[in-house]
Parts: sequence; structure tokens; C-alpha cells
Amino acid sequence: MVKNLGSESFFSISFELVLTEASLPYDLYINSSTHETREKFVKIFAAGNTLSESDLADFKTKYFQLYVLETQRDLYLKSLVKNENASDTQKAEVIKDSAIVYLDRIFDEDKEFTNEVLEETIEGCRESVESMVEVIKGYDISEVQGLIANLSFHDFYTYDHSINVSMYSISIFQALKPNASKAELVIAGMGGLLHDLGKVKISTKIINNPGKLSEEDFSVIKKHPEYGHELMESHCESCSGEGEVDFEIIKRVILEHHENYNGTGYPYGLKGDDIHVFARITAIADFYDAITTKRSYHEVLSTEDAIQVMSRSVGRKIDPKLFEIFTQNVSNVLMKGKVNQELPDEFDPCQPHNVLPLRKPQAKVQRDDFLKKDEDNFGKVKVSQGRKKKPA
Repeated sequence: MVKNLGSESFFSISFELVLTEASLPYDLYINSSTHETREKFVKIFAAGNTLSESDLADFKTKYFQLYVLETQRDLYLKSLVKNENASDTQKAEVIKDSAIVYLDRIFDEDKEFTNEVLEETIEGCRESVESMVEVIKGYDISEVQGLIANLSFHDFYTYDHSINVSMYSISIFQALKPNASKAELVIAGMGGLLHDLGKVKISTKIINNPGKLSEEDFSVIKKHPEYGHELMESHCESCSGEGEVDFEIIKRVILEHHENYNGTGYPYGLKGDDIHVFARITAIADFYDAITTKRSYHEVLSTEDAIQVMSRSVGRKIDPKLFEIFTQNVSNVLMKGKVNQELPDEFDPCQPHNVLPLRKPQAKVQRDDFLKKDEDNFGKVKVSQGRKKKPA
């Protein structure tokens, strides 16, 4: 929960997740006012000092809630990651809530969209992803899925879905390149987190509609990759290809995550390797989360059934080689799904669905040992691929 006091903002934290017996990198505050409309935040512990377990226990008896300055959120996240007393689920929940705070800044229809807002959001998302990389580094797909299942979900599908896609993208890229640097994993995670950025320019009535969209509404939805790319190009002066995080790659993920492997996707009909590898990874993460993560409005598929359904899109929507790596990274799962159905190519994982539009198979399952055939070239991933020329 974020509280405002003049130009300063505070967020609440759990007593159990405060770092003790080490130098505290952030200040601790309490709200000393009993009137919600007249909040008065008072610092009770200064950064740089060591908070003991007994000090924290004393605070817990005296105060109802602890707060940290919004400007120190990054310091809190970094200390949380190192906190051995916190579980990965607790860490991921806090990081997810932080990411939602940042995403809400740009998706809030009542707020003016400015360069400053976008740049602050991008930086906040980067901080969240960096912390998430530290938590799930070494997780396989099944472990990420289990972690996601333990996290709370919110009313706005785009928030939860984007964060989940970010986590899956990190895990998939790590499976593709086990020796990936943290910077590369952050790029994978930020691409997943920001892939639906363009939806800020689309009405939430369309975005949150779990029913079948009209052709007119779907044509609007299909514009979000270009909208997102344009926003990054025109509103984010600091989002260049320089530095550890290559924003040119993230822009391509935003633009290309709905391109299909066989060239039938949008907005440009790119195919195969013309689609950036990070965009192809995001597409798999996008698809998998949409059909396996429990929502209040539709039932989901088991892991086995989800992989069986996805396998029917291999070579059409999905990169065959990446899918092979993906399935090998899902622990203890055999290709024995009971669902002999598929999803149409126009299935949009970015949209909530009352009922998954499964249908009888119209395409054969394309299976092969892609890794053995192409591992020499495909295993050598170049993170900074040059931007492909857009089709005329």
C-alpha cells in the first residue's frame, strides 16, 4: 500500500521482512496520526544503523505498521533478496507488488502520460526485474509455475499476466543459455514485463473483456505492439541501446511478440529468425501463462495438457527449437497430455478468456529433436541482434 504525504510517498512493509542484524539500507517510518486524512509520518530508525531482532520485536509491540520511502523502494528490494529469513514466495510477492505499483503509474487512465512517468516506470520495472532475477535464478519452468501459483492475483489481468510472462521469460532464456549474464536475464524479464505496454492506449473495457471480442475490438487490440514501440521511441529518452540493458531489444520484444514463426502474425508478418529471439521466448511465455495460470474467470489446463496443446502450434505460432528447450525444462513432464485439442492461431494470450477457445486439431503435431540437429548454431545466442528491416 502506497501513502502520500505532500511530495513524498511511502509504502508499507511487513515486520517479518525487515532486515535485522545487519546495516539497514533504508529508513523506517510509522504513521503517527490516528486520522487517515491527516497522516504524519515519523522516522523511527535511520538507514546505516543495525536493527537487532529485539529492536524489531519492540517495534512490533508499539506500532501497527512500518513504512519506507518510495524513493528507497529499490534499496528495500535489494535487501529483501538477501534476507535469508524470507522465503522465495514472500520475496516474489513483494517484488510483484512493487512491479504493479510501477505498471499502475502508466495504466492509470486518470493520470497524464508523460515522458517522466514512462521513464520512472521503466526504471522501477528494471529494479523489480533485477530483484526477481536474483530470486528465481536457477528455477526451471515447473518451479516458476509453482511460485506463481502461490502469489495473489489482481483484478487487472494485464498486471498479473505481464509479471508472470516476465518470470517465465527469465527461466526460458536461462534454459536456452545456462551461462547467461544477469544483464541478459534482466533484458529477458523486462521484455516480458513490458510486452503489453501499448495497451495503455487501449480502453480497459476492451483489455479486460474476457468474452469473445468483436472484429472491431480485436483490430484495436492488434495495434498494441506498434503503440508500445512508438511509446518507447517517442517518450523514453533514456531507453537507448547503450548500457547493460539494451532497450533496443526490449523495443523489439514489444513490437514483435505477436509475430508468428510461420509469418502469419502481426503487425508485420515477420517469420522465423527475423523475429528477435527474445520476442520468440516472450511468445512462448505469453502462451503458457495464459493457459496454465488459474484465474477467476476460466479453468486452466494441466502442465501436460498445456504442452500438448502448445505442441500443435509448433512451427506455426511457436519456434520449434525454443519449444524443444522449453519442454525439456519442465520437470518430470512427459508428452502424454490427454487433451487432443488445439488453440487457433488467432488466440491472443494477452487477453483474459471466459473459456479457452479449444477446438479439434487441424494441424499435426510437429515433433523432432531440434536441439541435436541445430545445437551448434542455436546454442550460441547473440543478445544484441541488429534490428530487422520492417517489411514494406
